[in-house]
Amino acid sequence: MVGFSIGLIFLGIFLKKKSDETGVSFCYLPNCRTLKDIRSKPLSYSDEINQLIANKELDSTIINSFLFDGDVDFRKSETKSKPCKTYSIEGEVNQKEAVLTVRNCASKAVVEQIEY
Repeated sequence: MVGFSIGLIFLGIFLKKKSDETGVSFCYLPNCRTLKDIRSKPLSYSDEINQLIANKELDSTIINSFLFDGDVDFRKSETKSKPCKTYSIEGEVNQKEAVLTVRNCASKAVVEQIEY
């Protein structure tokens, strides 16, 4: 039992160091896996989002904060739709709650709209 415990400690240290060096993250929960899948694809914007970016009401750093720190609301999301799934991602913009809608297709992700 003592050897097993020491082995677990060394394994934990080794995996932590390995993930820090390579930037690998382990996503086991559905929220993390969904956001990681969206981030791994080319991202494009709808006309509505492009207009908000052009008017400087929104920028890519805000969208990235949703994709890294947001919470996917699976109740409002359409996870069974074909060919693209639509996700509602809740986050915060300028200390106000907002919801970003993203359509996640096989080859790309499209940011559809943002609601405050």
